[in-house]
Amino acid sequence: MFTHLLLPTDGTHLSRAAIRKGMLLAKALNARLTAITVIPEEHHQLYQADITTQAKQETERHYRAEVERRLAAVHKEAGDAGVRCETLCERSDHPYEAIIAAAGKYNCDLIVMASHGRRGVTGLLIGSETQKVLTHSKIPVLVVR
Repeated sequence: MFTHLLLPTDGTHLSRAAIRKGMLLAKALNARLTAITVIPEEHHQLYQADITTQAKQETERHYRAEVERRLAAVHKEAGDAGVRCETLCERSDHPYEAIIAAAGKYNCDLIVMASHGRRGVTGLLIGSETQKVLTHSKIPVLVVR
């Protein structure tokens, strides 16, 4: 049925729960995984001309360390479960676009991701990346709550 699952993660406990569910599903289907995290584009030069090179580098180091920690945890958990897993990091100010693009680029046939559970007016006003993926994805999306 499904052979390649894309698992977006933002490091929250909700996305970690979705990762665990995705791994269980991948193991049951003998599918492989690609875990993705999306970090923002660099915009220092656009609005902060006086920001130092050192501050830019420190911000980049912070993002990279967090990404490496997050993806290493997913990779280890997949290895422990006996599931093949690749990891990747993309840059985008619109994570849902990067998630959908990665699903296409890596030939994933299912996206498994968490919902933060915002409902009503708050959900409509804030919007969620999960909702945007659901709206725009051409492949199936499994939402874990």
